[in-house]
Amino acid sequence: MVYKNDAIAKKRKMTDIERLRFHQNKSGPAMEKHHAWMRAQFAEKNVEPNSGLGGAIGYMLKHWEKLTLFLRQAGAPLDNNICERALKKAILHRKNSLFYKTDAGACVGDAYMSLIHTCALNGADPFDYITQLQRHAKEVRKKPQQWMPWNYRQTIARAPPR
Repeated sequence: MVYKNDAIAKKRKMTDIERLRFHQNKSGPAMEKHHAWMRAQFAEKNVEPNSGLGGAIGYMLKHWEKLTLFLRQAGAPLDNNICERALKKAILHRKNSLFYKTDAGACVGDAYMSLIHTCALNGADPFDYITQLQRHAKEVRKKPQQWMPWNYRQTIARAPPR
């Protein structure tokens, strides 16, 4: 329900303040009901604290203030999924890096992985981006700040035809 409400807020292009008020009105009561239910599970001994469900409820109760920040602070995200996905990529790269033959090869691999993930976060096609860096190597050396994954397309659009 909370994510459904957030999707509605995004669809309506609400400001951070409007989104906060919307969640307080629509998501707040459901979250409070959920909080009361979780507390009751332990109070009424319906759930063993050491069970899987008990562990999950305990985690939620322990972190309740942080998990419900979106109900108190304008602009607070519902979750940190972007960070979680980035960490998964870093862990996968760490596992893959065990197979580099040299330290220099590992450094090159790290640079490429950083570029690829930065492209992905900025909506740029990594293959196109790296291709354009190679095609415009002289310009990149002169003004590298104009050739970042988030602005290289504008730089190409401004360039005179070759």
